[in-house]
Amino acid sequence: MAASSSLLHLPSFPSPPLLGSRIFFIPRPCPCPCPCLSSTPPLWFPSSSSTNNNKPKLSLTPPTPLKSSLPLRPTPNLRLHAVSTGFRDAAPSLEDEDAQVLVGPASEEERSGERVVADYDWTEEWYPLYLTNDVPDDAPLGLTVFDKQLVLYRDGDGLLRCYEDRCPHRLAKLSEGQLIDGRLECLYHGWQFEGEGKCVKIPQLPADAKIPRSACVKTYEVRDSQGVVWVWMSLKTPPNFSKIPWFENFARPGFQDTSTTHELPYDHSILLENLMDPAHIPISHDRTDWTAKREDAQPLCFQVTERTDRGFAGWWGKEKDESLPNFLRFEAPCVLQNNREIIDKNGVKHYFTGLFLCRPTGQGKSMLIVRFGGTMRSPLAKVFPKWYFHQNASKVFEQDMGFLSSQNEVLIREKVPTKQLYLSLRSSDTWVAEYRKWMDKVGHGMPYHFGHSTISLPKEPAVVEHAPAGLVARVSASSPAKGGVGTMHAPNWANRYFRHVIHCKGCRNAVKAFEAWKNGLFALAAALTALAILASARQWKVILLAAATACFGGVYVCSTAIAMNTTNFVRTHRRL
Repeated sequence: MAASSSLLHLPSFPSPPLLGSRIFFIPRPCPCPCPCLSSTPPLWFPSSSSTNNNKPKLSLTPPTPLKSSLPLRPTPNLRLHAVSTGFRDAAPSLEDEDAQVLVGPASEEERSGERVVADYDWTEEWYPLYLTNDVPDDAPLGLTVFDKQLVLYRDGDGLLRCYEDRCPHRLAKLSEGQLIDGRLECLYHGWQFEGEGKCVKIPQLPADAKIPRSACVKTYEVRDSQGVVWVWMSLKTPPNFSKIPWFENFARPGFQDTSTTHELPYDHSILLENLMDPAHIPISHDRTDWTAKREDAQPLCFQVTERTDRGFAGWWGKEKDESLPNFLRFEAPCVLQNNREIIDKNGVKHYFTGLFLCRPTGQGKSMLIVRFGGTMRSPLAKVFPKWYFHQNASKVFEQDMGFLSSQNEVLIREKVPTKQLYLSLRSSDTWVAEYRKWMDKVGHGMPYHFGHSTISLPKEPAVVEHAPAGLVARVSASSPAKGGVGTMHAPNWANRYFRHVIHCKGCRNAVKAFEAWKNGLFALAAALTALAILASARQWKVILLAAATACFGGVYVCSTAIAMNTTNFVRTHRRL
């Protein structure tokens, strides 16, 4: 998507793409001339090397003398398999010309029509809720995971708390409430909650009455890890802390990243397959930031090196390249990362990562945390403010929004698995096919899913809110009020302010600052113009009018900056 990996196109990295990002990697010799890939793929073995925080990891032993130190962290109790490549897996019939270019069966089970099912419960997973730095200190935040509504806030001690977003009294949303002395207060009748969901105040109770034990809220376990707040969704099974994702590169000395959050109007599975689709970048994001060019659209090579019950991993690159420099890993429930390495002219190894943390937020909705970073940064990254990169990321998502939303509509309307709808090419769609086949194995453990050969449609009707609760209270309560019609603050999935700025402290502050400067400069320009009219000396008229012109120029600059942060990209359809 947009962003697909794409994404963010940070100029802070040397150059080429990490699923769209611009990052260089250490060359990895291709096992054999592309597009054919060796039938002897890399194998994964436990590594005895130490890792940060004593976290376990897997190291890659490629079928060549060159060794890669790309960080690979396994999930406990995984079944690791050595598998053949995405190309060799699907041996096409000579009688079927289409089979020469389309993705085919990837395993003996699939060839024989057997369905492989893995144990999976969507609640027994950690989901990315929010960037830690963007969680407000003085207001509750309403969030969702699938159809479960949550409220996240910091208590009086600064600890993160997460409850079911529903007051036990009359079901009002607690995310519409406020914080009073570190307690979360429902704004309907003033009931207050703290700690592990205990109700500590009911104003309507007599002074000598005890608060009922049942007047408490359900709580969810949350953890802050590497700058992201994660939530464990099961209320029955104790949290499995070993399942919290750990990203080795983000723990390396000198690693810096640019992170953004975006709400998007389509299913999380559509978002994920878009993020793992490098083939669309030259077309969809043509010249977005001088890197993607439609004339660069070309066949790609993929090598699947791991398939497990929790995801898959492998290498990919351009057909014309001598290596597959990009390493992609998808891990349940919704983590996608691309890693590269580069050795500079001094022999120093640098690490780069494009990380995508996707959270399902309901039917036809998702929230994405995008994190691009590395141990080496371009000087340009120090010149441009962060809000510039954030608005560029928003532009990339908007470029894909129209066709991804329509794709979501077709899947719901057709009610058949993607195998019957997609024409997946080996030279572009290998990761997409792998992802949908993974959904076949675990979809039974999700509220709904769209798999390669299976499908389970949503059973709960979609809920559309005209004024979604708990965006950020300090903003929601400001003028114009939340839900205001005809303003950039109006809740609208197609509105950049609503999809990103409302969730980003940095961009909100930037917009407020530009608005203040614009208003101040406009007032000053008006005053200078009035003085110029009243002045009798010609030279004073010239000086005052010149100063007023400069102020009006400043107003224009501020207005442009505000528009860059709040106005959607509109594609200009042109004849090529």
